[in-house]
Amino acid sequence: MNIEIRKMADYIRDQCIEAARDGFRDASISGLCAEGAMEAAISAMQSLDVDKLIKESEQNED
Repeated sequence: MNIEIRKMADYIRDQCIEAARDGFRDASISGLCAEGAMEAAISAMQSLDVDKLIKESEQNED
């Protein structure tokens, strides 16, 4: 696998994990049940701007 593609994939994966954790934590603090917090975590990942993440990943390579 191309090293640049691997680094980009790792970066995007890490950003998805961070978004999920933040979404779950925020929903839990707001009083949502575990199922609702999980839905919030999934929504947080879905709302990530992939094009923006790709650009950030490319800038991190420089």
